[in-house]
Amino acid sequence: MLTAIIVIAGIGLVAAVVLSLADRFLSVKEDPRIGMITAALPGANCGGCGFAGCDGYARALVDGTAPNGACAAGGDACAAECARILGVAATATEKRVALVKCCGTRSEAIRVGDYNGICDCAVAAATAGGDKGCKYGCLGYGACANVCPKNAISVVDGLAKVDKRLCIGCGKCVKACPKGIIELVPASATIHVLCANPDKGPGVRKVCGVGCMGCRLCEKNSGGKEAGHFAFQGFLAKVNYDNPPTDEQIVDKCPAKCMAVDPHFESGH
Repeated sequence: MLTAIIVIAGIGLVAAVVLSLADRFLSVKEDPRIGMITAALPGANCGGCGFAGCDGYARALVDGTAPNGACAAGGDACAAECARILGVAATATEKRVALVKCCGTRSEAIRVGDYNGICDCAVAAATAGGDKGCKYGCLGYGACANVCPKNAISVVDGLAKVDKRLCIGCGKCVKACPKGIIELVPASATIHVLCANPDKGPGVRKVCGVGCMGCRLCEKNSGGKEAGHFAFQGFLAKVNYDNPPTDEQIVDKCPAKCMAVDPHFESGH
């Protein structure tokens, strides 16, 4: 009995010595800046920076394999603090938020069927393109809301809406939308075209009462083509977010009523 105890104690002692030596000579010291940067990041772990969470982004910053300012949730203040820790020049970032390019609520957009499947946009879209007459429109089954880490998206009257105050611009909703109608736009931009249908006006009107008709009045009323506030995809007006319009009067003059001032940035909660 005593022999067994001595043997076990000896093995434990040897193992402790080996582990102590291994920790001293074989361990890899972690750069303390990783922890400092991780603490400076917002902790959303949204993946919007392209890395697996805030710790992954912090490690990439220290390794020099990621650009400072890629954290949409942290914004300028976070980028400045990371730059201070790294000892580099701060990089200014522009806050971006999600925009749902559709205003076809259930009362405005025609439904061509009665979908009774799983409440998910991707599944609905896989079923003959969904139950909405406009093949470009928001299906309203909440795929974007389900992946939003900040609960910034809600579905109201069959249409996804984004709360600008909560959106961190991670881009998860952009990837989740099977229709590809969610875009990250500058938070400072206030005038938006809420339509993604590039078809001719008559075709648009057959499926939605508020779809863009490509009349170009928005372009004309904002200073013409030379002003560069709008671009066109087929018959669809698109805001040039590098040079967005600021005159809110053009919203009231839109005959299709598919333009608005921060409409999807109102809280739907």
